[in-house]
Amino acid sequence: MTIRGVLLDIGGVLYVGDQPVDGAREALEGLRAAGLALRFITNTTSSPKRSVLDKLARMGFDIEPQELFTPAAAARDWLAVRGCTPWLLVAEPLLEDFPDRDGEPDTVVIGDAGPGFTYEALNRAFRLIMDGAPLIALAKNRYFMQPDGLTLDAGAFVTALEFAAGVEATVLGKPAPDFFIAALSSIGCPAGEAVMIGDDWESDVDCAMEAGLGGILVKTGKYAQGDEAKLNPGAEVAEGIAGAVELILRPL
Repeated sequence: MTIRGVLLDIGGVLYVGDQPVDGAREALEGLRAAGLALRFITNTTSSPKRSVLDKLARMGFDIEPQELFTPAAAARDWLAVRGCTPWLLVAEPLLEDFPDRDGEPDTVVIGDAGPGFTYEALNRAFRLIMDGAPLIALAKNRYFMQPDGLTLDAGAFVTALEFAAGVEATVLGKPAPDFFIAALSSIGCPAGEAVMIGDDWESDVDCAMEAGLGGILVKTGKYAQGDEAKLNPGAEVAEGIAGAVELILRPL
């Protein structure tokens, strides 16, 4: 398999909490030195793109804005194409990624709202959906890793609304295949010549493989012992991003 492009998750792969994963900066340098095109795809929906880039820069990662793909950007495009006005259940800092929200809301958009997932907020979303508003999920992850442990992600609340309203959400971030394909399209790389590196066996690795990419699971971040046994055949496993890059560069 000839590899031309690499997609990388960031939280749990490049860093955990506020600390870079050992060897992560050097691993990215190795990929760039080999001439591989990189795209960083994250399901982070609690911070705007600007803040994500700033955090990466503070940890020594040199990533250009066009290299970072976020669900908020995908949602903004989705809304603009359809002329929709969102009702947003997201963390307050993310609102800056949605400047066009004037008018009567006709679409429910849900990201990681954290403490904002109150009964009142969820019930407002439920009522809008029951009145015909589409349900848009910026991501549908079950949980993510924080410095103090695993934490519920937006997927738990999206699924609750799907169940209550009898609808199916449109997912714009991982694990939606179009999210992976859009990132690859920006570098002109077909899925069959790309690999995804992630710490989530399901939404990172398996779903990327279902979209036609290769997949490497790293044992950092949210990885839990035994996750590798759940992977689709053909997936590879590495202790961390440094090991994943060794696997990618091995045949070059």
